[in-house]
Amino acid sequence: MTDAAIDYAAVFESLPGMVALLTPELVYADVNEEFVRGTGRSREQLVGRHVFDVFPDNPDDPAATGMRNLQASLYRVLATGERDAMALQRYDIQDPERPGEWEERYWSPVNAPVLGPDGKVALIVHRVEEVTELIRARDRAGGRDGRARVLEAELYTRARELQELNERLRRAHSRDREVALALQEAMLPARREVNHLHRAAVRYRPAVGALNVCGDWYDLVDLVGGRRIGVSVGDVVGHGLAAAGVMGQLRSALSAASRVAAGPAQALDVLGRYAHVVDGAESATAVTTFIDFDRRTITYSSAGHLPPVLMDPDGRTQFLDRATDTPLDARPDPIPRPQAETVFTPGATLVLYTDGLVERRREDIDAGLDRLADALRRHRDQDPETLADTVLLELLPSGGATDDTALIIVRL
Repeated sequence: MTDAAIDYAAVFESLPGMVALLTPELVYADVNEEFVRGTGRSREQLVGRHVFDVFPDNPDDPAATGMRNLQASLYRVLATGERDAMALQRYDIQDPERPGEWEERYWSPVNAPVLGPDGKVALIVHRVEEVTELIRARDRAGGRDGRARVLEAELYTRARELQELNERLRRAHSRDREVALALQEAMLPARREVNHLHRAAVRYRPAVGALNVCGDWYDLVDLVGGRRIGVSVGDVVGHGLAAAGVMGQLRSALSAASRVAAGPAQALDVLGRYAHVVDGAESATAVTTFIDFDRRTITYSSAGHLPPVLMDPDGRTQFLDRATDTPLDARPDPIPRPQAETVFTPGATLVLYTDGLVERRREDIDAGLDRLADALRRHRDQDPETLADTVLLELLPSGGATDDTALIIVRL
């Protein structure tokens, strides 16, 4: 049977259990008939309304956590693009026939993303199994089936304990994230103009995950010999405090090497030798460009990194991919790295970035590179600071990226 012959609306209605589709704004886009029956709401009372407007927490229960727990799960799905199975929840709902009266209800929810062509979460599949009758049957059994009552109560208790443990872990990870970001900020150069001869904008955006931060870096350095600068970005495999420490070592080493190297390839050769003796630098990547404003040339070399983009003032773009090599620690010392040179027109724009800007799950990398080039062309008249913000806004997922992102835009 082909996809065209499948009635997906009928499939949706036939899915086992209560199923709803939520937009990224947490508004009901659709519900199946079992969801309508299970909640006691009509389709008109659900579709088009925010989930927590329809199902708020019980105001008579100060210990109610159902809404908060569901909200946290849905936000995790939006942020990570991954399925999230929740622990057993008590989530009371108001009796639709008797406003102000709340029914004690128990649910087992699972939330899963539906990704759009751009890799962003387009919808959330919210599936719930109601287990209220199971809990009530346990209570009715009483002494007649004491063993079953004890086992079911233990199951519920352990589920709540697991959820509380997960919350504590998330808070601990959040504290570690704050420390890692502070370290990252201290080691990266501040936004500034280099040599006062051109305009440059730099951005760093951490990932939304608790510790998925601090592997990416950027650098801008004045080079010896006149009106020349070096512009680089890099990516360390790994996250958190360890990645921030490795990032700082590699950025500082490349900054020093660039000031004395004959060209970007030699600077990356030196950095590669250094990476061999740095724990945590395995498979790290970097790309560096030497810009000569007098000769109007860009000399570049890449160690396993995505290619910079050069955009002419008229919007024509090219990816600088003629000197791409293996990651920093993967090349034997005697073999020099490749290097290439290109000319630029005054008013052109050079863009360096890390993979968090363009990579999406289950999508070819070329699609992300095309998005970047298209955004640069459409907004080419913007100054670098505005352009940097525009590119991040258009290319990063609305819920935040799952990998950190570094971006440099230089107006030549």
